[in-house]
Amino acid sequence: MGPGTVTALRGLAGLAGLVAVLEVLPHTGVVSADYLPPASRIGRTLWQVLAEGAFWTALTDTLTGWGLGLAIAVVAGVAAGVVIGSVPVLRAVTASTIEFLRPIPSVALIPVAVLLYGTELQSTLLLVVYASFWQVLVQVLAGTQDVDPVADDTARSYLLGRWGRVRYVLWPTALPYVMTGVRLASAVALVLAITAELVIGSPGLGHEIAVAQNSGAVPRVYALVLVTGLLGVAINLVARAVERRALHWHQSLRREG
Repeated sequence: MGPGTVTALRGLAGLAGLVAVLEVLPHTGVVSADYLPPASRIGRTLWQVLAEGAFWTALTDTLTGWGLGLAIAVVAGVAAGVVIGSVPVLRAVTASTIEFLRPIPSVALIPVAVLLYGTELQSTLLLVVYASFWQVLVQVLAGTQDVDPVADDTARSYLLGRWGRVRYVLWPTALPYVMTGVRLASAVALVLAITAELVIGSPGLGHEIAVAQNSGAVPRVYALVLVTGLLGVAINLVARAVERRALHWHQSLRREG
């Protein structure tokens, strides 16, 4: 039995233990079943939710906001990071601006998003793009700073132009950082997409959770929250798989292999 199998079995054992605790705890009286239904009841509700067409429509809306926002943030973050990182003067000029804007919480932009776009998809995109963009940009800038000076000087000695140095020297060095930024941004994008739907009322799983909460459907709330958690796990697994695929040549993955 390999280490990966052992890790997977331990994870399943921990999950089974959590389900058992959630099933027993409401029956002990420590927590009222009105606020924490047994796991079996949540599971039945989840099964019912999965049979509803409205659920799949909400899931599609959430994935649309997540996917579009993430794609825009990745393209903008990589482009800006490569340009800024390749020009030392530009990096020095923009450093203070980046450090000022980056810590601003995306949820603070919710009033602005509502004023501009109301409850439309654009509100979700504004929050998702803003939060995810910085994850990618910061990683790309770190990657551009990690370029080997000897490799860069060698490229110059072979008379490679700026684009050639970016393609053959900077990009291979920065790609591991880019993939890390994309993986982090994918998780952040999901969090902000659900938050926008929950607070603003944009169509999606977050809006369904808010409706269920307001109507007092507690098991449905937990079922939908469980779906968002499973969605986050799936996105993380896909992001890691893409990262391994893109970096199969990198020495870190070769050591793992």
